[in-house]
Amino acid sequence: MKVLIPGSFDPPTNGHIDVINRCSKVFDEVLVGVVVNPSKESLFTTEIREEMLNEILANSNNVQIKTFEGLLVDFAKANKVQAIVKGLRAMTDFDYEFQMAQMNSNLADFETIFIPASPEYGYVSSSMVKEINSYGGDVTKLVPQNVFKRMNDV
Repeated sequence: MKVLIPGSFDPPTNGHIDVINRCSKVFDEVLVGVVVNPSKESLFTTEIREEMLNEILANSNNVQIKTFEGLLVDFAKANKVQAIVKGLRAMTDFDYEFQMAQMNSNLADFETIFIPASPEYGYVSSSMVKEINSYGGDVTKLVPQNVFKRMNDV
């Protein structure tokens, strides 16, 4: 089964990588879709986010990274995925993602599979990482080393 894990990954966190790695052990193919969102100010370009993910996941034979813009279901159909996977940290994630899952099912009959965050990453979000880093806080345990280096080069 081929699944899609979509997200902004701005920046990729250890929580993102954990979900991707866990999915790569369960599913035949994992496509990581890095969304282009022109209305959102990003720390990194989509090209750099894709590059960082490729560096981190270089040893994962069944994981592929691609950027996309537009509707998630159109990207999923074009890449012949069977399901969309979303990582959940808390009930607030579930409320939003459940609505999105229902809409994606309505638009294109896609199933959504929810993967709970590992306990050690349940509180980690890209927004929080960016904010902590902007104030000089230590985010070394929250992001892969290549991401940490790039965050401090920005």
